[in-house]
Amino acid sequence: MVLQILFHLKKKRLEHGKEVKKVIRYECDFHCHTTRSDGNDSPLELIENAIKLGMKVIGITDHDIEPPTYLEIGNEKVETVAYARSRNLEVILGYEFSCDTYVDDVHILGYNLDWQNDDLKEEVRRAKKSKSEAYEELCYVLTKKGMPIDYENDVLKYVDEAGNVRYRSPEEVERKHIFEAMAKKGYAPTWQQAKLIVRDDPELNIRRKKISPFDAIELIKSCGGVAVLAHPFLIDEVVTYPNGTTLTRKEYIERLIEHGLDGIEARYIYNKTSYKGKYSNNEIENFLKEEYKEKVKFFTGGSDYHADHKKGVQNARYIGEAGLTYSEYEQIKSYFCKK
Repeated sequence: MVLQILFHLKKKRLEHGKEVKKVIRYECDFHCHTTRSDGNDSPLELIENAIKLGMKVIGITDHDIEPPTYLEIGNEKVETVAYARSRNLEVILGYEFSCDTYVDDVHILGYNLDWQNDDLKEEVRRAKKSKSEAYEELCYVLTKKGMPIDYENDVLKYVDEAGNVRYRSPEEVERKHIFEAMAKKGYAPTWQQAKLIVRDDPELNIRRKKISPFDAIELIKSCGGVAVLAHPFLIDEVVTYPNGTTLTRKEYIERLIEHGLDGIEARYIYNKTSYKGKYSNNEIENFLKEEYKEKVKFFTGGSDYHADHKKGVQNARYIGEAGLTYSEYEQIKSYFCKK
């Protein structure tokens, strides 16, 4: 059965004068982020938070970087999966590939890869370099257009939860860090709105060189993993390339399937993202499952949790807000087990 838990209490209550609605929390969440990319929980915090909530399975899927195979606990270095298992939580290690230079939000999730694979390590290095160059340029263009963002002081420099001033390296910068800086400076009400400002302005939408989704799928398979398309409806209904070529979202997904896509993230929280379509979360899920039930091997679900509530985001996503029931997971578990 679906594990039903309130985000804070098991009964409705008032918070800041507003009623908090009862929310279904799924026991298995395949899409969570940590401080290794643009999340706000450390890997250990994510695991501990999932345990407190009674989760049974979580996926750690940071952007364009290998997952934390080990944790530092006190003075001890422990294996991530083994530690979580000792606490009755199954952790699936993954990698969210940002794909396609000319199409936003094409993300392929790769699970249980060989993290020591040389080709994968090279892709991590390439992605880091392309990010650092493009994001510094984005800050320059924003400043030129009247929205000053100082790359070093507004993006590389930040204050942690304890109030300590820290610095991230250029290779650790995510676009979301820039969106957050834009919101903090009042250029947009939220980081999500800042993302839309950048996305919809050709001058601001600086294109970094991304891996093609076909190459990402091939790399995932060569590393022994499975490839899942994340949040498919964040891909525009019609995508247009610089040479004038257009593809519908449906055509785009069909091409991914032809290149070996294993699964699709069907259950997702579009109402808390930059999704600009008209369909509800349930309508999208039902469409995807009906349209692709004979074309992919399985469907997953995930919250895309970033612990944004720590930064005061009002409509933050929470662990297990989308995902699978444990019985649903058992039906596809074999795809996530190392052979």
